Amino acid sequence: MYMGVRCACHRTFSSFFTSGAVWNALSRGPPSIPRRVPPSKAFSISPCHYQKQQSDSRPPSVPLRARVAVSCIIGGAALGIWLYLRWEKQEQQKLQRIQQLQTLAVGQGDFSLVDHTGQPRTKSFLRDNWVLLYFGFTHCPDICPDELEKLSSAVSLLDKDPALPHVLPVFITVDPERDSVAALAKYVSDFHPRLLGLTGSTEQVKEVAKAYRVYYSTGPKDEDNDYIVDHTIMIYLLNPDGLFTDYYSRGKTDQEIADSVRRHMQTYTSIFG
Repeated sequence: MYMGVRCACHRTFSSFFTSGAVWNALSRGPPSIPRRVPPSKAFSISPCHYQKQQSDSRPPSVPLRARVAVSCIIGGAALGIWLYLRWEKQEQQKLQRIQQLQTLAVGQGDFSLVDHTGQPRTKSFLRDNWVLLYFGFTHCPDICPDELEKLSSAVSLLDKDPALPHVLPVFITVDPERDSVAALAKYVSDFHPRLLGLTGSTEQVKEVAKAYRVYYSTGPKDEDNDYIVDHTIMIYLLNPDGLFTDYYSRGKTDQEIADSVRRHMQTYTSIFG
């Protein structure tokens, strides 16, 4: 019985391996598995095509001339704004300065004095002239000579410009007791040839000093009957209308005074039309 079963199984396996189907399957080998294609090869783009896409994505170039023109426009606009702001600031400062001078009300009214030649002079004589005015005294040891020298130098600097009107330098004494006409004539000859010296009575000098808010005080006399007069050290600028326009302290140089007077001349407009 077992032998029969064995023979039957042997015949079945033998027929299976000897059939053409088995040999055909073995000859083909194992079933092939699909290979995966790398993404770089599956979506490859040629270099020329990539460069073209890159060039298409770039913004269009601006010509150099156009860039220079735009830069010039922007720079010009910035410069214009800066100049306007600077001009506006100067105008505000000028307005504030005028308001300060108007508040001071310096040099109001008239005066009656005598010049170093003996001629009577009033304030009307100064009109139609630019005037640099200084108060002092002939016996001053150092400050007055220094200030009058600086004033004279500023006038000489302005004289070098033929387009500018002449400035009249004026010296008014605060020591009428000693500064007679003859003393003034000798003193002013050491400075600018146009320097005008003015003196008068004690009351007349007091009035003109008060009008220009000039302080002065006579000090004690020594054994030689000499004395010092303490006074305001200031140079005043009057315009052709006879009005107080500006002032210069001791710290101002002759060049700074000349430059300031020149600016006032260039912007001057008479209030009398």
